Amino acid sequence: MANRPSLAVKSQEHISKNVDRAMDKQIPSNGHVQPGVSIRMGPVEDMDIDDAPATNGNVNGKRKSRGSLANGKSYKDASSSDDDDKPLSKRRRTSNQTKTIKDDSESELSDVPLRARKLPKATASQIGESSDSDTPLNAKLVKEKEAIQKAAEKEAKAIRQKEKVAQTKRKQKVESESDDDIPLAKKKPAKRVSNGVKKDELDSDAPLSKKKAAPKKAKAKPAPATPAKKGKGRAKEEKTEEDQEAEDEEEEYRWWEDPTKGDGTKKWTTLEHNGVVFPPPYEPLPSNVKLVYDGVPVTLHIEAEEVATFYGSMLHSTVNITNETFNKNFFEDFTATLDKTGHGKDKQGNTIKIKKFEKCDFKPIFEWFEAERAKKKALPAAEKKTLKAEKDAAEASYMFCTWDGRKQKVGNFRVEPPGLFRGRGAHPKTGRVKKRVTPEQITLNIGKEAKVPPPPDGHRWKEVKHDQEGTWLAMWQENINGAYKYVMLAANSDIKGQSDFKKFEKARELKKHIDRIRKDYQKDLKAEKMADRQRATAIYLIDQFALRAGNEKGEDEADTVGCCSLKFQHVTLKPPNSVIFDFLGKDSIRFYDEVQVDQQVFKNLKIFKKAPKTENDDIFDRLTTSALNKHLTNYMPGLTAKVFRTYNASWTMAKLLKDMKSTGTIPERVKDYNDANREVAILCNHKRTVAASHEASVGKMEEKINGLRYQGWRLKQMMLDVDPKMKKKRGSEYFQRDEDLTDEWVKQHQDALVDEQRQKIRKKFEKDNEKLKAEGQKEMKAKELDERMDVVNDMEKKFKKENKTGKVEAEGKGPSVEKLDTNLDKLNQRIETMKIQKDDKEENKEVALGTSKINYIDPRLTVVFSKKFNVPIERFFSKTLREKFDWAIKSVDENWEF
Repeated sequence: MANRPSLAVKSQEHISKNVDRAMDKQIPSNGHVQPGVSIRMGPVEDMDIDDAPATNGNVNGKRKSRGSLANGKSYKDASSSDDDDKPLSKRRRTSNQTKTIKDDSESELSDVPLRARKLPKATASQIGESSDSDTPLNAKLVKEKEAIQKAAEKEAKAIRQKEKVAQTKRKQKVESESDDDIPLAKKKPAKRVSNGVKKDELDSDAPLSKKKAAPKKAKAKPAPATPAKKGKGRAKEEKTEEDQEAEDEEEEYRWWEDPTKGDGTKKWTTLEHNGVVFPPPYEPLPSNVKLVYDGVPVTLHIEAEEVATFYGSMLHSTVNITNETFNKNFFEDFTATLDKTGHGKDKQGNTIKIKKFEKCDFKPIFEWFEAERAKKKALPAAEKKTLKAEKDAAEASYMFCTWDGRKQKVGNFRVEPPGLFRGRGAHPKTGRVKKRVTPEQITLNIGKEAKVPPPPDGHRWKEVKHDQEGTWLAMWQENINGAYKYVMLAANSDIKGQSDFKKFEKARELKKHIDRIRKDYQKDLKAEKMADRQRATAIYLIDQFALRAGNEKGEDEADTVGCCSLKFQHVTLKPPNSVIFDFLGKDSIRFYDEVQVDQQVFKNLKIFKKAPKTENDDIFDRLTTSALNKHLTNYMPGLTAKVFRTYNASWTMAKLLKDMKSTGTIPERVKDYNDANREVAILCNHKRTVAASHEASVGKMEEKINGLRYQGWRLKQMMLDVDPKMKKKRGSEYFQRDEDLTDEWVKQHQDALVDEQRQKIRKKFEKDNEKLKAEGQKEMKAKELDERMDVVNDMEKKFKKENKTGKVEAEGKGPSVEKLDTNLDKLNQRIETMKIQKDDKEENKEVALGTSKINYIDPRLTVVFSKKFNVPIERFFSKTLREKFDWAIKSVDENWEF
């Protein structure tokens, strides 16, 4: 692997007691420490590093955070709900400076902590706490986390005890029923809890008249269980028949009420679909639009011209075209195509060899594409609607398939068009050319009796399969990473819903075992065997701080890291028990977090970094993700590291909702839910990178607030126009304009208001004309638009007069100070609301609330909140999410518990 020593240093197989004791002497012992909650969260842009030897592994001590560059979502197997198990790439050498740890008995920690910039902290309002509390927020969250974990331990024991009692009762039931075949004289008296045990599971197929009566209990009056049961049984059978008839009439299939559905390997019996939709063929550029090379317009072969348009059409994407790797990879693939097609020719027909990227000018291509985009944008709404209707009609037959006789929506039936690969984060293959996919590359999955959809004329399918264990409809292999792309059912389909359902049910099952798992890994934190101690430490970090497990990756894949693949430079130790993680996580987003850990965990990490280990050596060198997950299956089938993220988020949310008393208006109740969601995100370390548009978005909000403040000032000036004596009554300061709202700002704001009003009137005029045209009526003339614009002209004149005189005339019918005061109060309320929204947006920029709500919190908990506190589910789930979580919305009531 790149930047890796030829011989990796491996930890000793066993940890001697001498090493343990030596470590204990160096580290102040505070006993068991409850894991801290990070309030320094998430990706950061720049960091100041001490001028000291070992840093946390970033070149020059700095790295800028980059968000995902993916322009689309690849097809995924239905059984996978996230990317936790993706393999990880080659290890990145992130620091040129290293310092090995010398003998532990001689030196203190060699890890030098980062002097990081101050990262955003969670405020009290973020998690619904009162801001006037004397208890520090970090301490509050740690205390709350500890309480939540203790409740989980208590719950797990209660569940197992309940199951044990139920199992004992079932055993007694089976024994008593099997005892019925023994002659009465040979029967031994048995202890019975009740003589009216239900037997519908064992003898439900037997005629009621032939069912055996429950044995009598000695010295007890015979219970009327048997006749009562017979009556019940008939009622139940009649009800079942009626329900079945109702279900036959109802189109909806409530698969979540049939827990056995989907448990087997066979996913379908019959499957019909119409294949896939291919992107349209390439349309050559107009003859006057050409790539310019070294100042000379050149004509390219159509294949090379198409590749040139991939780059030329995206010059507006600065995050890509300023990326050296992106440009290098693109030009390598571009020149390979040029070599194959003969490069370019000038207008005299002379061959122009294109050898240097710097001499290529793609601006003419970009300008043509921009003009085409502007034309489409400028199309009348009616024409846009017609074009969309035509497109939808052409694709209608591909949007649905018939799965076991039921109509199901297909997720993405379109084959990916050719273009340039963006990748996520710092992907090493960004900029490579994604080739056009042909029918000869595509394998279809369809029922044996179904009609195979015909391929495009002159082509054939690669293969047609009848894989009843697969949930895919079509697949092909892309040329960038050699990965397989799949056409799957839509998110709101039965199969996708079942995948989500199983995921959250698996997390619910974990709550029965979480106390034993935590008890065991706490014990193994002190294990003599290195592999056991590393495994216990990794599970601790995954459980307590939501680290992903991580895997090995190939050299051509992005440099992302998880817990099991942490390197020496990714972990910095800061006595007495703080750990700083700094690495590229999922999607190549920088994960930076400083947390407090158990004292034993701190000591273990120090042992795992013990000399002669140095940069690029593995922390967990005797542990793999597969070995970790294999160990976890000893507790429950199917348990993997990623289930902890789902469990911790869902269990935390469940506890918060159970104790919640939400009152007030609907917006206030929605805020209560969001506060709980925010607390889950903080407690479970759900991070995100700061969106590229964040600053612009906050800037717009600030501009709107300033606009409202300006309106408030105008209202105050109108008061003076109505009653000049108000200046003396309220003081001149009350009527002064805020200093930051300068004359220059006011002029710009007024111009923007005038321009905005003009745009509104023009759009309304065009829309009205389109409506008249559609109805076959005569369109309005331009004179009508000019008359409508008089309102804007009057506004412009009024602003000019106000700026000249410094006075504002009162507006509206019968203006009075009382009316203006009322309007001012309403305006101030809007300003306060917007300020809260802006602060909320700023404080949450690195907390992934959406990640918690959609991927990790059981959606049934959101439904419980919605029903319990009478808040429309639309306030929490968009239309797409309501379709995705339809099973959750329809399957629980307000009393459901995770």
